Amino acid sequence: MNTSLMQFILSNYRPVLEITIMAVFFYFIFIFIRGTRTVQVVKGLIILVFIFFLAQKLHLVTISWLLTRFFTFSIIACVVIFQPELRKALATLGRRPFFSPYIVEEEVFDALVSSAATLSAKKIGGLIAIERYTGLRNYVDSGIKLDAKISSELIHTIFMPSTPLHDGGVVIQGDRVAAASCLFPLSQKPNLNRSLGTRHRAAIGLTEETDAVVIVISEETGTISVVSEEKIVRDFDEMSLKKKLKEILVKNKDTSGKSV
Repeated sequence: MNTSLMQFILSNYRPVLEITIMAVFFYFIFIFIRGTRTVQVVKGLIILVFIFFLAQKLHLVTISWLLTRFFTFSIIACVVIFQPELRKALATLGRRPFFSPYIVEEEVFDALVSSAATLSAKKIGGLIAIERYTGLRNYVDSGIKLDAKISSELIHTIFMPSTPLHDGGVVIQGDRVAAASCLFPLSQKPNLNRSLGTRHRAAIGLTEETDAVVIVISEETGTISVVSEEKIVRDFDEMSLKKKLKEILVKNKDTSGKSV
């Protein structure tokens, strides 16, 4: 009995392994594109495939010919259409999740939290990106390079409306303010809350392409938000903001804030 079972397993493990791998692959593809504009494109492609097989079945020669020519160039079309998503997927594969966790010193947390609280109290808009494993050099190059020791006073000064660097975002690398007035990509998600302004969309857009953590201070309401992994959590005070940053950056389980 054991010999027969072993022979059955050895003769059938390849199909089972292939099905399992493909199931996991498509599962992660679904998780990856869920909530993005890619979903609408995939739905459109599925509809075209359905029409193609229907045309084949009903012998609709012209439609079959047109769709056959379309599918011939579909690979190139997919590369063009899904270029942002493909770039993000490759960047995700290149990250280092199995290495030691990203280390942030206590003084960096203190400076970030203090500056965010000050900006919030004065209703001064702010956009602060904290680099993790994915490099933010492209975004640093889009702004004004500073390479200055981080401090709450420096960040506060940068975002003062009268200063030439207040537009755009600040990039934090380690314990340094790498650059200010940086340009971040705006999110193209169709289902974002309409109340979110340009800063919040830029923060979400940056986390769509990198693993950065972004702090956003609303100019209209003074609300402090944290964006990570394309998700935004709002309504932080000084204490809860520090807890949230530590939860994300040093794996601390304590958290607060309202997810939207």
